[in-house]
Amino acid sequence: MAALAWLLIPLVAAVGAGLWGSWANRTRKARSDGPELDGYARFREAMEKSRTGA
Repeated sequence: MAALAWLLIPLVAAVGAGLWGSWANRTRKARSDGPELDGYARFREAMEKSRTGA
């Protein structure tokens, strides 16, 4: 019976990890990379301006 309990621990951990993974990924489908890419484009433009201004 003790061996069965030790086998249930990884099973419960795997189920918990699967549930957490699906919960953590629930909003990624709705979001896009738009804001991050816009911020990166602004950063690149600022770096180009400072390079040409010096």
